[in-house]
Amino acid sequence: MSDEQGTGPQPPQPEPIRFFGTTWLNHDGGYALRRVGACLGALAVAAAGALVLRFGYEGLAIAKVGGLVNAMVVVAFAVCSALAFRRTWERFGRRPDPAADPHAERSMQSLMMIGFIGALLAYALRTLKEAPGEELHRREYEEAVARYERRTGRKGGKGRRKR
Repeated sequence: MSDEQGTGPQPPQPEPIRFFGTTWLNHDGGYALRRVGACLGALAVAAAGALVLRFGYEGLAIAKVGGLVNAMVVVAFAVCSALAFRRTWERFGRRPDPAADPHAERSMQSLMMIGFIGALLAYALRTLKEAPGEELHRREYEEAVARYERRTGRKGGKGRRKR
């Protein structure tokens, strides 16, 4: 006989979030400090990325490629950053559709790389409210706990009706 027989289903465990682990569940273990660190880190990386883009733009100016090319580069980075911001922000509230076209996901990867500053800014802004993805993870965890309690009947006698 093994120890697993007769123990029944195990309660759900919270899913860890990058940089936060499972501290998001009870807001313990340095949760607030992690949020501040994640925000400052994302802002620092975004600023460094903007500096690198500035050097690239200056390289175009030195090369004298022309106003049209300069404008196209600025517009391309601005649009990609805006789209990356929106996509990143939306991903904090819902999981990607598993039935979505995998080719579309791969094509979005290049857009997200070009618009990395927008994605970093979305991450930094979200940490001002909560750990990025905390709302989604909390909702899924609470649903899993509720399913577990219904399945195991651990409601303290309440909720079961006689027929």
